[in-house]
Amino acid sequence: MSGTGGVASLKRAAALCAIQFVESGMVIGLGGGSTAAEAIAALAEGLRSGRFHDVVGVPCSKRGAAQATSLGIPLTDLRSGQMLDLTIDGADEIAPSLDLIKGGGGALLREKIIAQASRRLVIVADSSKLSPALGTNHALPVEVLPFGWLNQRGFLESLGCQARLRRDNRGRPFLTDQRNFVLDCHFGPIASPYDLACRLEHRAGVIEHGLFLGMATDLVVAGPDGVRHRRLESARSQ
Repeated sequence: MSGTGGVASLKRAAALCAIQFVESGMVIGLGGGSTAAEAIAALAEGLRSGRFHDVVGVPCSKRGAAQATSLGIPLTDLRSGQMLDLTIDGADEIAPSLDLIKGGGGALLREKIIAQASRRLVIVADSSKLSPALGTNHALPVEVLPFGWLNQRGFLESLGCQARLRRDNRGRPFLTDQRNFVLDCHFGPIASPYDLACRLEHRAGVIEHGLFLGMATDLVVAGPDGVRHRRLESARSQ
């Protein structure tokens, strides 16, 4: 299986498998990205068919909210402070430990907030997202405040990366849903992701980073040999 159509089929296969974890009455985080969009579509079909009922979604992005609304999925938000039963989301790069790089779509801040509020985080992906080490195949997105962003780029590059300002298709700085900038940081393989995350979290002006460490509980990955589900042995229970 190869080409764009093949990858799309793998994404659909992973999404359909992940939907098996949904139960009626759940509050579900709706992730961003193309694979999560397949899961949103599958969830909507399950609601229409009567397979699920009383399921409510919490979207990670404005785009995901628009898709869910158009498909008739009831939505809520996190203002009540409740924990989500399950979140289904994609990833840009997945290490053997199930640590992740996310944020290729620019929704990393909301995705991380929802991931932290979820009892179970199911990552859906095609096998091209698997990597021996984070940073090998994908830049690390870092969301920064527009004010002083050049200083943040200098700081990030002092950590050993090449940082590029993300731009939209009209050449303007890409804006997140919070109207912040994104710097895509090319580190190469990251030897100590937890150390890097700590340094980023202590830097004023860095709003969020795309290292999702110790958050995923499940991985559903589709490849030429089929769909595999892996449950992290040390998956958190809340």
